[in-house]
Amino acid sequence: MLRSETLFGKRESNTPNSPLNTASGIVPAGTGMNKTMASVTSPLGSSGSESTSSTSSSTAEGGSKLIVGPNIKLKGVEITDCDTLVVEGRVEATIDSRVIQISERGAFKGSAEIDIAEIHGDFDGDLTVRQKLVIYSTGKVSGKVRYGKVVIEEGGQLSGDIQVGTAAASKGLSVAKVG
Repeated sequence: MLRSETLFGKRESNTPNSPLNTASGIVPAGTGMNKTMASVTSPLGSSGSESTSSTSSSTAEGGSKLIVGPNIKLKGVEITDCDTLVVEGRVEATIDSRVIQISERGAFKGSAEIDIAEIHGDFDGDLTVRQKLVIYSTGKVSGKVRYGKVVIEEGGQLSGDIQVGTAAASKGLSVAKVG
C-alpha cells in the first residue's frame, strides 16, 4: 500500500479530514491500530443488532469481505481469497468463497462455490453451496444448483438443474463405496 507521506510530503496525522483521524471510527489498513475500531455496517441493510454484531465479529477475526455497492457493476472477474461477498449491485464473476449475500436489488451471474448463500436478489448461473442455501421471499435462483441444505421462504424462487448434495460430498461418497 502506498503511503501518502511518501508521495505528497509529510502530513499531520490527526487533522479533521485525515485518514488517520480515529474520531470518525475509520482506520486505514497498515496503521497498526486495532481492527475492531473500523466502522462496520450491516451488509443487507437490516436494523437488527444481531446481524450487525455477527458481521463485526467475522470481520474482526480477520475475514476478508468484498462489498459491491448499489449501482456498481463488476464484470468478467475471478474473485479469490474473499471470505464474504456482499452483492448490492451487479456482479458477473467466478467465485470460491465462504459466504455470499445478495441483497434485494443485487444480482450475481456466473459461477460460485460457496459454504453459505443468502439470496434476497437474483442469482443466475452455476451455484454450488456446500452447506446451506437460503432463498428469501424476494430471492430468485436459476441455473445449475447444488446444495447441502436448502431453506426457501414463501415467495422465493428456485429453478433449473437442481440437485441435493455438493460435488465434494458426491466424490466422498463414491470413494466410500469403492473402498
